[in-house]
Amino acid sequence: MSQKRSPQSGGSGQEVRAAAARALAPVLSDQGSLAGLDEHSVVARDRGLLKELCFGTCRRLPRLEALAGVLLKQPFKKRDSDVQALLLLGIYQLLYMRIPAHAAVGETAGAARLLNKEWATRVLNGCLRRLQRESEALQAQVDRDESVALEHPPWLLNALRQAWPEQWRDIVEANNHAGPMTLRVNQRYNDREAYLGMLTEQGLNGHLCPHAPDAITLETPCDVTALPGFEEGHVSVQDEAAQLSAALLGPALAPRPGARVLDACCAPGGKTAHLLEQFDIALTAIDSDNQRLARVEDTLSRLGVEAVLEHADATERDWWSGTPFDAILLDAPCSGTGVIRRHPDIKKLRRKDDIRPLAKLQRQLLDNLWPMLREGGTLLYATCSVLPEENSEQIEAFLARTPDAHVTTPNDVAWGIANGAGRQLFPAQGSHDGFFYARLEKRTA
Repeated sequence: MSQKRSPQSGGSGQEVRAAAARALAPVLSDQGSLAGLDEHSVVARDRGLLKELCFGTCRRLPRLEALAGVLLKQPFKKRDSDVQALLLLGIYQLLYMRIPAHAAVGETAGAARLLNKEWATRVLNGCLRRLQRESEALQAQVDRDESVALEHPPWLLNALRQAWPEQWRDIVEANNHAGPMTLRVNQRYNDREAYLGMLTEQGLNGHLCPHAPDAITLETPCDVTALPGFEEGHVSVQDEAAQLSAALLGPALAPRPGARVLDACCAPGGKTAHLLEQFDIALTAIDSDNQRLARVEDTLSRLGVEAVLEHADATERDWWSGTPFDAILLDAPCSGTGVIRRHPDIKKLRRKDDIRPLAKLQRQLLDNLWPMLREGGTLLYATCSVLPEENSEQIEAFLARTPDAHVTTPNDVAWGIANGAGRQLFPAQGSHDGFFYARLEKRTA
């Protein structure tokens, strides 16, 4: 069990719990995700608590759901997924947060009234008080199931164990803890040593990351408005593993000022921006999601860099001018199994049956984009997955059907492990997310 967290202070306890239940209900009924969490649905001082309640509950969801199943005499009806969410939130507070038990029980049960379901207050109160009385016995009972004790769905636990017999336990443990806040320093304004000094002056402690040359990890997350120069584009928030894409494309881009670069599937734009900060390039960034593309535009505007942004499908070519690119970054849609700690609702929303269609889409993207690359050009394939079907096996199959593809993934780096034609990083507590990279060069005829 993790160390308990301290509560945020202030605001209506019932209101923030009702807001959390409304946000979690679509996740529990497979109708939505935490990506749309509206932190502004509560007063400013309660936003940290709202986020902790929602993300923490999803992070521990398999175990919380098992306990809820034992506590309830019969399951709630589908239309009462918000009440189910309140029960899970209450269990999470009692077991994982430093909220006084009377507040965890009373405020959570009372929040049912704000959902117009006053009948549920008595049910919730009874379940949570029973958990107080029988906590050790109930936890021991549900933890007999390994997937419950390790807080991962069975299919994913089996997939990790099969793919990574030596590392799977560490991956699982990392998934069950929140990821750190890592920054990318814009070298156009400061080197990261100087910026670290600026952070220290602001009372924000951090350390230089070992692998990405622009990365700093904070000891404690903070609001971006507290970061010196954030609004002026001096710094961005981006995981260390994600920052490695710029370093991997560096050998192809640094010697070619004005190089034509394609960032396929570019949203939310972190890698796009990093490339533009680092290199003198003409970059086209495409994405099939118009709303997410708008976020890319906002990011580039804040940083004062420019790219050609297009709402387009990277499995098609109707958007392409026909002029080949010198480099292509394909950050492919994937299962997200390397970033579960940042998107813990994946534990609920992702299914085993999702992996094959995702692998098919990745194959389509590779096959469609490769002809757009000039001879001698570089394609960098990336995912935030730890599953071989999306990573090493995907690239192995591509190489088998693509005779002019040559592997140039570096072996002399200190990060990740060699995995087929690429390198695999695993999520690490206090450090980077899980990621896969494979760098390919198109042979000249």
